[in-house]
Amino acid sequence: MADLAIKTIGKTTSSLNVVQNDTGRIAFCGPYVISAITGWSISKVEGHINAYRELPPSKKRVVRGTYTDEVEAALAAFGYRMTPTEDYLDLERKHQPTVWSWMQKPRNAWAYYILAIHKGRDGHWILIKGVKMCDTFTEGRWTFVCDGPHRGARIMEVFEVKRDLEA
Repeated sequence: MADLAIKTIGKTTSSLNVVQNDTGRIAFCGPYVISAITGWSISKVEGHINAYRELPPSKKRVVRGTYTDEVEAALAAFGYRMTPTEDYLDLERKHQPTVWSWMQKPRNAWAYYILAIHKGRDGHWILIKGVKMCDTFTEGRWTFVCDGPHRGARIMEVFEVKRDLEA
């Protein structure tokens, strides 16, 4: 019961947050990863992204694509800090590491990692914590990376996300 009360007000617990898509429609990868980190609903996350975009209330739209600064600002609004740790944009796509090869590297098992990956011609955000991942393809549920759909995807950038203790 205590965990339910904590998640209702948006605080994270030691468990992994399942994304709550309360919009009644398809949501996209940026809001999904932010929701999985913060525990807040997709509509609340999209509200923060639209506020960052400085859209008037009559123009607030479905958040289809997000830039790094928008994800970072939304996370900051919820009390998290997003720090770039690796950048592979200067490498040719075929020389960028795959998600699976990146998983073999040592990293902080307690931190969240947002990975910007190639998905076809577009970019896509996925979230990794420990050996589990979450994104739109898993419908907001956490699954083992080895069972996930992106093992062979090439990584463009990696960001570490932690609670901002100074906020």
